[in-house]
Amino acid sequence: MRKFLNGLYLTTGWLSAFCVLMICVLMIAQSVLREMGVRTGAVNDVVAWMCAGAAFLSMAHAFKHGDFVRVTLLLEKLSPKTRHWYELGCLTVGIVAVGYMTYWATAFTYESYVFHDVSDGLIPMPKWIPQLSFVIGSWVFLIAIVDEWFLVFQGNRPTFVVAVEERHAAGDFSSDV
Repeated sequence: MRKFLNGLYLTTGWLSAFCVLMICVLMIAQSVLREMGVRTGAVNDVVAWMCAGAAFLSMAHAFKHGDFVRVTLLLEKLSPKTRHWYELGCLTVGIVAVGYMTYWATAFTYESYVFHDVSDGLIPMPKWIPQLSFVIGSWVFLIAIVDEWFLVFQGNRPTFVVAVEERHAAGDFSSDV
């Protein structure tokens, strides 16, 4: 199961990176084509969808690798046992918040599907298609937080803490800037 979950987080991370690459390619292509007199207004629609995909598909991967902003001033001062319970409490709050977001992302996208909502831009596309990145990213992020909760509940140190400590031990402080 661990191999599958880590593969899932890595896959959504790669999909997010692909979205960023597509944004770059589309923006450069739009700039070149605009200079050649070609209309490229529809590119903005696709870039907006790719921005959403890049943001939401990366959440689980970033979370598991310690790339989310965490304020640890209090946690660093606590004893290991107390810190363990605080970490569980924080992860529980995260599960509730992300669960709420995931529920509404799914409901919102389903409504778009049921009512046949179509985008307003130059490319008429069913809205549920680009909204899927929000739904998939939210669900995988929720799975990642629940996964982390169970790891911490079993007495393990949080994966994101271990990842940051390993980077620091290797001399990489780039994520702290």
